[in-house]
Amino acid sequence: MSKLLRIATVTAVTSAVLFAAGSSTTPLPKVTGPLPVTSDSYPFLAANRTLQPIDLQKVGYVEEEFIVSGTATVYDWAADGSLTVKTPDAPYATRILVRRPADPSRFSGQAVVELLSPARRFDWGMMSGYLRDSLIERGDAWVGITMPASAKALQKFNPNRYAALSFANPNPSEACAAGRGGAPPATSDQEDGLRWDMISQVGAALKSKTSLNASALFMTAQGADIQTYLAAIQRHAKLATGKPVYDGFLIKTPGGVGAIRRCAPAPAKTDARQKIENAGVPVMLVVAQGEIGEAYQRPDSDDPGDRFRIYEVAGAAHIDKWAYRDMPGFPDQLAAIGTPGQGTPDWPFNVRCEPEILLQEHPLLKYVLDGAVMNLELWSTRGTAPPKAERITITGETVSGGVRNPYVDVPIATYTTTTAGPGTCRELGRTIPYDWARLEALYGSQKNYAAKVAQSVDQMVKDHWITSSDARKIKAGQ
Repeated sequence: MSKLLRIATVTAVTSAVLFAAGSSTTPLPKVTGPLPVTSDSYPFLAANRTLQPIDLQKVGYVEEEFIVSGTATVYDWAADGSLTVKTPDAPYATRILVRRPADPSRFSGQAVVELLSPARRFDWGMMSGYLRDSLIERGDAWVGITMPASAKALQKFNPNRYAALSFANPNPSEACAAGRGGAPPATSDQEDGLRWDMISQVGAALKSKTSLNASALFMTAQGADIQTYLAAIQRHAKLATGKPVYDGFLIKTPGGVGAIRRCAPAPAKTDARQKIENAGVPVMLVVAQGEIGEAYQRPDSDDPGDRFRIYEVAGAAHIDKWAYRDMPGFPDQLAAIGTPGQGTPDWPFNVRCEPEILLQEHPLLKYVLDGAVMNLELWSTRGTAPPKAERITITGETVSGGVRNPYVDVPIATYTTTTAGPGTCRELGRTIPYDWARLEALYGSQKNYAAKVAQSVDQMVKDHWITSSDARKIKAGQ
C-alpha cells in the first residue's frame, strides 16, 4: 500500500469516527422555489386536492413547494449504534411542501415536519390529517418531506415539475447479498440511504433565516423512518450553534427501526438499537389501544437527556378516517402510480370487512395527538413536563389504564379496535351505538350525560391531555 493511500485511508476512518462522536455540523442544502403553480402544474398533495380538501386562504395560510438539493452520506450502522461512512458526498434532490400562516406575525415560530408516508407508493400526509386543524389554530407551520420511495410517483405525476428529484444510487452495481423478502440479489438505480442526511439538511434549512426561520422543529410520522432517524442520526445532527436540528419527536404506532441503507439488514426486533433512549430532546409515543405491545415499552423519563413519554390511548383503533383527510385525491393518485386508487374516498381500500363498516369517525386519537403536539412544544421550548399515563391493561372486556377520556369513561357506544376480515380490517375499529334503554339506564337524561362528559373533558384539560379548543368540540359532540 502506498503512503498516499495509507493517508487517505486514515483520513476516511477518522472522518467516520468523528461523525460517530457527534462532532459534525449539518450543512445547509440548496433550496429552490417556491415552484410556480398553474392550472396544469401544481403540487402533488396540494391542500385543495386531498380527499378532504381545505381552502388554506380562508384560514389565513399559504402553501408553497420547494426543491431541496445537496449531498448526503450513505451510512453503515453497527450493532453498538456507531455509524461509519459507506459512501460520502452523493447528490440528492427532494421536494418539501410547506403550509404556513400568510401573515408572518401569526407564525408561532414552530413547525411540525412530517416524513410523508410512502405506504401507497405516493406521498400521503397521514399525520397532517390528524393535526392540521390544531396546527392552524396555533399558527404553527407544517412541512411535508418526500421520501425516496415516492420520488418516482411524483415524477410520473408531473415529469417537468419534478424532473430534479433524485436519490440516485452512488453504487448502482451493488447487489444486495440476501435479497429482500427472499428475492434474489438485485441492483438498483436508487439508494434510500440518502434520506437521513437529507432529512437533517431540510431541518437545518427550515431553521435558517433565508427560509422558514423556524425557532423549533418537531418531527412526526408513522413507520420505521422516524424511529430509524431518531435512533441512528438524531444525536449527530447538529446546527452550527451546537443545538439539535430537531427539537422533539412525535411517533404514532412505534413499529421498530429499519435498514440504514438499501442493502443493509434491518436490525432484529431484539437488537439494542430498537430501544428509544437518550435522544437529547423530548420524545412522545402515541399508541392506540389497537396497537399496544411489548416492543416499544420502557419507563417514562424526565431526565434532561432522555425526556420520554408513552401514551397508550384507551378505546382507540390503529387508524380511522382522520388519517385519510390529507391523502391525495383519486385523480392525482391515478396520475402518480398509473393505476386507480384503492376503493373510494369514503372507503380507500380494495376489500370489505366483516361485517361491512364505514371508516370510523371516532375523533379520540386525533384529539390526543393534538394534545401531544401541544405538550411536546411546551416541554421543548418552556421545559413544562407533560403528564404521565398508566399503561393499558386488558382483562377480558375490561380496559384499565391508558389515556382516559369521555368516550371510554362516559360511553354512548362500544368502540372496537379491530374488525374481522381481510387486509387492513384488523386495524380498523367499529362504533356500535347503545340503544335507548341502555342510555337511559346509564344516564337517566341528556342533562346528566352532558354533565358527566363535561366533567371528564374538564379533567382532561386540567391534566393537559387535550387542548381547550378540542375540549369545546367534544362537549359540542364533534
